[in-house]
Amino acid sequence: MSDTRKVVYLFSYFTGEGADGLRLATSENGLTWQEVDGGLPLLPPGPGSGVMRDPHLSFGPDGVFRLVWTTGWWDKGFGYAESCDLRAWSTPRFVPVMAHEPEARNTWAPEIVYDRSASHYLIFWATTIPGRFPETDLSGDLHDGRQLNHRLYCTTTTDFEHFAPASLFYDGGFNVIDGTIVDLGDRFAMIVKDETRAPIPHKHLRVTFAPAPRGPWGPAGRAFTPGWVEGPSVVRLGDAWVVYYDEYTRQRYGAMRTHDFETWEDVSGLVRMPAGARHGTVLDLPPDAVAALQAR
Repeated sequence: MSDTRKVVYLFSYFTGEGADGLRLATSENGLTWQEVDGGLPLLPPGPGSGVMRDPHLSFGPDGVFRLVWTTGWWDKGFGYAESCDLRAWSTPRFVPVMAHEPEARNTWAPEIVYDRSASHYLIFWATTIPGRFPETDLSGDLHDGRQLNHRLYCTTTTDFEHFAPASLFYDGGFNVIDGTIVDLGDRFAMIVKDETRAPIPHKHLRVTFAPAPRGPWGPAGRAFTPGWVEGPSVVRLGDAWVVYYDEYTRQRYGAMRTHDFETWEDVSGLVRMPAGARHGTVLDLPPDAVAALQAR
């Protein structure tokens, strides 16, 4: 699993219940991680309900790091901040993408992808709107007395000031959260969590494919992970892809390796993540992009 490219791997994550903010770690091989600043938070949560969960960090073609995150269990938008060096950040702000849906219950695990073919950023997340997909209304968890039945929604932007109206992004016919997209060259893969709880718990990861980031997405394949995992993130290591995921009920991280997104090998034993890490993003970056981060 060695990689001869000149890259640094960066992992953004949260710990506990997300009260402290963004944490970062770096790695030379994408497997063994070292906490930045000893694991201290680099950016406080800020807007919304005041937590930072599921931080997704992206690195744009303009050399800007953009961070989105879940701001609370029941918020109708997500948090956003940006940085050029991962040290100095813009003031965190709230983006109310689901405010137009009076019954929308949440906005979970937002992620950013730059769509080169359309020259804009695609942002997608999971939301429950009661009654919108009645065939799976009773398939999900009950949180604080609220039944959850998610689908993925999205918006687009070119400047992170103006956002297109939110629209349905992915409906695979099941309760779904935690989508993440990777460019495979000839197509795009999206890994999603099947959030089905009833009548039989799934809580595992599946893959769907599309010709472009906006879709259309095909049928999701069979599960390739154990149950009760979430927060997938994908990176290329050598001639293979590795999918990292949060085994949240077992309080550890797992990883699967694949060459074709059809056959999988469990490589969890090779991975050493930061202590207490939860639902984060793994990126491979040119060393100069993280120079300021590593200089301190």
